Amino acid sequence: MKILYDHQIFTSQKYGGISRYFYELVSELKKTQEIESEIPLLVSNNHYIADKKLVKYIDFLSNKTFRGKRRIFNFFNKPYSVLKLKRQNFDVFHPTYYDPYFLEYLGDKPFVLTVYDMIHEKFSEMFPSNDNASQQKRLLVQKASKIIAISESTKKDLIQYFGTDASKIEVVYLGNSMFPKPNSNLGIEMPKNYMLFVGSRSVYKNFERFIKGVASILNQNKMLFVVCAGGGKFTSKEIQLLSELHILNQVVQYNLDDESMAYFYKNALAFIFPSLYEGFGIPVLESFACGCPLLCSNVSSLPEIAGDGACYFDPYSEESIKNAVLEVLENTTLREDLIRKGYERLKRFSWKQTAEQTKIIYKSLLT
Repeated sequence: MKILYDHQIFTSQKYGGISRYFYELVSELKKTQEIESEIPLLVSNNHYIADKKLVKYIDFLSNKTFRGKRRIFNFFNKPYSVLKLKRQNFDVFHPTYYDPYFLEYLGDKPFVLTVYDMIHEKFSEMFPSNDNASQQKRLLVQKASKIIAISESTKKDLIQYFGTDASKIEVVYLGNSMFPKPNSNLGIEMPKNYMLFVGSRSVYKNFERFIKGVASILNQNKMLFVVCAGGGKFTSKEIQLLSELHILNQVVQYNLDDESMAYFYKNALAFIFPSLYEGFGIPVLESFACGCPLLCSNVSSLPEIAGDGACYFDPYSEESIKNAVLEVLENTTLREDLIRKGYERLKRFSWKQTAEQTKIIYKSLLT
């Protein structure tokens, strides 16, 4: 059985959850004898495929960022995907994002669509008016032979927003790619006592409400910090907020690679995940793998994925966030209990399992 993927996510992402998902999926499928995979790609800067073992391509101007770079990549990559589609030398097609360009070249071949979340639908005000991802997604959801949702929560949202037939959707969980190296020392000057916040600080990630919730805790303990990993430098608006809360010197930001990230998880007092919405929540598994106590929102997919491995709070309440943080910071036994339960919970998730379940879906389309 041969599965054809496409260029989309490896054209647009250097780092990111979706390209990592396809990298891990195809890597695992490659280990089985039953499946041949192909990713048509001519140029890319994607980090995960950089060793060129999965696909040979040209790493073009990887250290330069300029306007129109993605358009140039698309100019080369899209026709190459179209060429492979036209040749029809595959059994199942699995696009890596929502551009429906391929529909006219598919013939009668089945295609599988992975839906990661419904952020465009739930938080439409966050996206520019000319963003057509939601319309494209809706079209492909209608046309797909099978849909993979990465959580029961995402499946429920698909049914709610698009009216999708439940029998068409299969839930396949993701895995974890982050494991701390023993005795690694980064040589980065970092605070001794800190809570960790990971990734984007955009609207639905709920950073502002989180920081307001913990401000009084930071004010009472000047040796306690919040470390923001990734998400870019603080904006002027964020700096103003931190100044007004009198915690500007206790909230720091770092851009980190995976190895450094694992070290920051491992050494944090706790990882706080106050997101208002997640399709899955990969950082949940990362914190489990690194032995970091998890505090997270009690909404969307997070309770489904974290199970009993987290201390939960209401992400819409600063008071609830504050109380949960205090409870965990002041209780060493609770922190140790969360770490232990996190390691146990992690055993339910792996990329090998993701690949096995996806393979079953591919096969079901050929019988």
